[in-house]
Amino acid sequence: MRIDKFLKVSRLIKRRETAKELCDDGDVIINGKKAKAMSEILPNDTIIILLGRHKITAKVNFVKEFARKEEASTMYTILEDLIIERGE
Repeated sequence: MRIDKFLKVSRLIKRRETAKELCDDGDVIINGKKAKAMSEILPNDTIIILLGRHKITAKVNFVKEFARKEEASTMYTILEDLIIERGE
């Protein structure tokens, strides 16, 4: 599954267009490499999202095309949520 779709389906990001923009700006990293919106995501991948002042690190538990609100948060595990200064 594409990373932009995963971020939307898992509800880490509310809109797919926002997820695409974050990828285009280099604010999404998969397993240590900057992700493009079309980058594929697999179970056990580690995602880092730079969103405003937050640096969210998450591990992908499973990938699913569609998810209800109740199961969306089980698609990933938050490993770290830091508030950072953008210069770091």
